[in-house]
Amino acid sequence: MDIVIIGSGNVAAVLGRKFVAAGHHILQVLSRNASAASELAYEWNTESANYSSLINRDADVYIVAVADDAIEDAVKDLVLPGKVVVHTAAAVKMDVLKNVTDNYGVFYPLQSLRKEQGQIPEIPVYIEAANDNTKKVLDKLARSVYKEACFTADYDKRAKLHVAAVLVNNFTNHIFSLAEVYCKKEGIDFAELLPLIDNTFNRLHETPPSALQTGPAVRGDTDTIHKHIALLEKHPQLLKLYGFLTESIQGYSLSERV
Repeated sequence: MDIVIIGSGNVAAVLGRKFVAAGHHILQVLSRNASAASELAYEWNTESANYSSLINRDADVYIVAVADDAIEDAVKDLVLPGKVVVHTAAAVKMDVLKNVTDNYGVFYPLQSLRKEQGQIPEIPVYIEAANDNTKKVLDKLARSVYKEACFTADYDKRAKLHVAAVLVNNFTNHIFSLAEVYCKKEGIDFAELLPLIDNTFNRLHETPPSALQTGPAVRGDTDTIHKHIALLEKHPQLLKLYGFLTESIQGYSLSERV
């Protein structure tokens, strides 16, 4: 397919690379960030533009890959009759594109994406479409970048998926960041924790997380918990988080037993 990508951030860059690897042709990168658009255009041997009036109108699909709160502004001057136009956001309704074309929808990649990644991860894609023809196009495009399956999800499901994704990805990464700072301050190499982290995540492929909980909170080991609290006295943010999560684990375990 011939594709125009609107945006030049992480999602635009990684999806574009996936499209190119799948044999699609990026006709143009359109972004207000002219420098970032030029870099991606150079990478994909294509053209770039930073004004919507200069958009290439010959593409099959237009991917609006910008921040959620920038979508409406990014498409306000676009009218692309007959073209398939989608955005990539989980928590934005597809109707934001209804004035651009009749063939609008959503192409939501459920993955944490950064343009600096050396290896592109598997990217499950969830689609929603205004009509059957658009759905067929998006289904074909999604299967070209994630061959295992193509998923459909309306706004309600996408929004809930996004909440869960923030919990398992963004929040856990923040905890890793806090642990990294703690390790530096206490003279510990954070890399020593990587085998534990790898094992924790690898086990999730075989066992539900609710069956994997270990540690002093679930065991009711109050002596160890008090020792940890003492060690965290100089780390108030971590101390608060430790207390909250300890109570949450204990409350969850108790409710499960009941």
